[in-house]
Amino acid sequence: MFKGFRLEYVDLGEVTLRVRHGGTGSPVVLLHGHPRTHTTWHQVALRLAEHHTTVVPDLRGYGRSSLPPDEPGHRQSSKRAMARDVVRLMAHLGHERFAVVGHDRGSLVAFRTAMDHSERVSHLVVMDGLPVIEHLERTDAGFAQA
Repeated sequence: MFKGFRLEYVDLGEVTLRVRHGGTGSPVVLLHGHPRTHTTWHQVALRLAEHHTTVVPDLRGYGRSSLPPDEPGHRQSSKRAMARDVVRLMAHLGHERFAVVGHDRGSLVAFRTAMDHSERVSHLVVMDGLPVIEHLERTDAGFAQA
């Protein structure tokens, strides 16, 4: 499915991410939505790899990436923690500056990456991502019971 891509498990300290990467050129990282994994991107990644170094991880807690123990306020699963993972992963792979693309829940991670690490992000693409306030409004008690 990911012909020419390398599969690795990258230990970032508090989390280990499963990641595929391949291609050459300017780096781009693709972040999947919920409840998906990096395989969401298999067709897009192959095309991007023709002109870009393309990185597709499973976000922490998804697929075969690990999830640290629960923390107060569930900080271990925050978009900020996932954004740090993205920056650390890309640095581990030798990319200090990169484009980030996010779909669905991955769009929130992409946005947080750009907000918290603007010096690292060259381009930002957000696809099918609701504004954060919309996510919060949809998760009220009535919605959870429906």
